[in-house]
Order: sequence, then structure tokens, then C-alpha cells
Amino acid sequence: MKIYTKTGDKGKTSLFGGERVGKNSVRLEAYGTVDELNSVLGIAVANGLSDKVKKIISVLQNQLFILGSDLATPLESETKIKINVPRTTAEMVEKLENWIDDLDAELPGLKVFVLPGGAEGAAYLHFARTVCRRAERITVELSGREQINEFVVKYLNRLSDLLFVLARYENFVNDIPDVKWENK
Repeated sequence: MKIYTKTGDKGKTSLFGGERVGKNSVRLEAYGTVDELNSVLGIAVANGLSDKVKKIISVLQNQLFILGSDLATPLESETKIKINVPRTTAEMVEKLENWIDDLDAELPGLKVFVLPGGAEGAAYLHFARTVCRRAERITVELSGREQINEFVVKYLNRLSDLLFVLARYENFVNDIPDVKWENK
């Protein structure tokens, strides 16, 4: 299989299911931003995270592939050509919530706003959180135009919360205080 196909040379690409769309479509922007988020998580792992967080990120990166394929496959495609695509599920959202609760229970209480920073891995997790928020905004825009899986936006919303908690956890286990916002 060749890496290049030349089928996108005129600014169009195929969704799962065969539909051709412009490379500037909101759907492509949504799953492209999810792909970008996955790359940022890879950078975070490469720049020193605790073993516990690396294990969570490994699961997240695989789940983001599911979420990306979910976004790349319009819901009506499954019935038209009988594609069996893994979809984002309520259980995936619940897993994020469980991680948030478990990790947050280990952290000191939060009474101020936190700025991105601290340990290098924590800073990359904060960066990942901002990319996740962008993916969520674009996906919400997509959901206003087309029907999508109801759990995709929920997943992205919870994932950004988890990434915030993971960043705080990384600072905590590295004995580096969170960077607190000061109203100067």
C-alpha cells in the first residue's frame, strides 16, 4: 500500500463510507483536531510523565482513534453500506469520570485558578487540554449542522477535565506546585 494516493490533490477526501467532502469541511476539522490532540498526548508521554499517567494516556490515545473514526463516519453511512465502525460510548465517558474522581481525590483542594505550567509533562498536558477544548468547540459546531454520535461531545468535554486533573497530578507527583493565577 502506498502512502500517497493522489486522491486528495484537488482538495477533497473520502469519509468512511465513501462520501467525498472538501478538506475544509467542519467534519474534517473536527477529526483532524482530535488527531492533533492525540499527537500532543504523544509529545507529553515523550517528555516525561509518571507511569500512572502514561498508562492512562495509552488508553486515551486508543480511545481517540475510536472517536476520530466515529467523527469520520457519518451515522447514516452505517446503514447505507453496512460499515461496522467503533463508536464512542457512555462507558468511555464514564471511564474518564472515574479517572477524574480517583486522581482528584489524591490532589490538594483547589481554591484558585491554575495557569498552564509546572513540570514539563504537566505543561504538555495543559496544552493537550486546550487542543481538546478546540476539538470540542468544532465538534459542537458540526453537531449543529449534522447528526453525530451523542457521546462524542460528552467525551471531549470530560477529556478536557481529565487532562486538567492529569496536569495537576503530574505537578503533584513531581513535587512542583501548580502555577497559580494572580490577579495583578
